[in-house]
Amino acid sequence: MSRIGRRPVRIPSGVKVNIKDGLVEISGPKGKLLRRTPLGIEVKVDDTNVRVERKNDEKGFRALHGLTRSLLASMISGVTEGFSKSLDIIGVGYKTELIGKNTLKFSLGYSSPVEFSLPEGVAVRVEERGTRVTIQGIDKELVGETAARIKRLRFPDSYKGKGIRYTNETLKLKPGKAGAKK
Repeated sequence: MSRIGRRPVRIPSGVKVNIKDGLVEISGPKGKLLRRTPLGIEVKVDDTNVRVERKNDEKGFRALHGLTRSLLASMISGVTEGFSKSLDIIGVGYKTELIGKNTLKFSLGYSSPVEFSLPEGVAVRVEERGTRVTIQGIDKELVGETAARIKRLRFPDSYKGKGIRYTNETLKLKPGKAGAKK
């Protein structure tokens, strides 16, 4: 039996969980999330807990058992607290600005600025004169994917460290030509 999958997920007060035809709907103070459960995985709701059970012990069902429980726990955490990721923009002249509600305009050393459209369900805050971007939302997958797509616009350079990186990410810089001769 999966160690993660068999642990129940506690439902905090103010959160409602509805299950209908393999579709789990979780609504809370910050919003509502939907997810379809895989075939062979059953979700049951008690008074204060959500339990995930699988049909049998085949390898595929065992893999989906813990995954489904973790996804449901993330959904409950998202509708109560939300998720956020911070990105730092490092480099001379590198910055961003928010245009309207759903477009970021980046200056990243390319010949023209790069515009990035934000997906629905994600909010962005630009801080520290345009060098820090904080992405917030209730869907953990969407927040992480948006942060990864923004980081892909300009990966950190391995020699100078210029580019977009996560706030707590550390880079190991290469020494370059002068360091190699010594």
